[in-house]
Amino acid sequence: MHTSERHSDQAAGLRRMTQPQPVRVIAVTSGKGGVGKTNVSVNLAVALANLGQQVMVLDADLGLANIDVMLGLHPTYNLSHVLTGVRSLEEIIIPGPVPGLRIIPASSGIQTMAELGAMQHAGIVRAFSELTQKLDVLLIDTAAGISDSVVSFTRAAQEIIMVVCDEPASITDAYALIKLLSREHGRSRVRILANMTHGAHEGRELFTKVSRVTDRFLDVVLDYMGAVPYDDYLRKAVQKQRAVMEAYPRSKAALAFKGLAQKVLSWPLPQQASGDMEFFVERLVQSSPAVIAQVQPIRAGGALS
Repeated sequence: MHTSERHSDQAAGLRRMTQPQPVRVIAVTSGKGGVGKTNVSVNLAVALANLGQQVMVLDADLGLANIDVMLGLHPTYNLSHVLTGVRSLEEIIIPGPVPGLRIIPASSGIQTMAELGAMQHAGIVRAFSELTQKLDVLLIDTAAGISDSVVSFTRAAQEIIMVVCDEPASITDAYALIKLLSREHGRSRVRILANMTHGAHEGRELFTKVSRVTDRFLDVVLDYMGAVPYDDYLRKAVQKQRAVMEAYPRSKAALAFKGLAQKVLSWPLPQQASGDMEFFVERLVQSSPAVIAQVQPIRAGGALS
């Protein structure tokens, strides 16, 4: 059997292990840190749960995880325990602050988690293939930048939300990540979310700045998702370790996140498997096919060497 055929068979095997119902898999990412990406992930997740969705957030900033800190949660186990075989993925999932929201916590301050090798990424693939919980939306809060981890999770998602703010470095780094995803990994569509905007027109102007460059140099379509206004209530919510959607539901930021969640649910689901967990798992497989060929079936919680 040729190597490509073996990879295809292994991907098909993983697909059979995944849950059948459609799942929106959305990566929330950014070219640089400090643009409010994790705040977007958390509050968009709460807003979607408030609309009746079963939502799971994967903290994919594997070395500097902070979703649990932002929400005042205290997980006993995290992804590092999955990779060492101490716990299965389902065993580390913790409930979020609202019904219908669950969190997959990562570790913080553990350098090896930020520098996972191909075998460890393969372990994460298999862990996801074993998920059986009912799920409507999987939100992936990636790290910032263009590391292998960011690229792996982002290119595996059905939708990509790129968070930008009106800073030259944010725009430049967002373009660099879009360029990498487009030219090296064939992603043809990215949704732009302007964060911390001042005034109704700033978000659109920011989108224009980014799209003007991509239209000239890249074969990629950018969609303007919307904007989240700068809001002191969001800062106060962070200090309270709560989502602004929960702490100040009538604030400007919370109302913006509610509108963004409604927009997400208006996005069409693909006709085929590209909108569900099968697609997510298979795309992760494709991120490192040479390594997947070495991975033998692992029971939930099984150790990785």
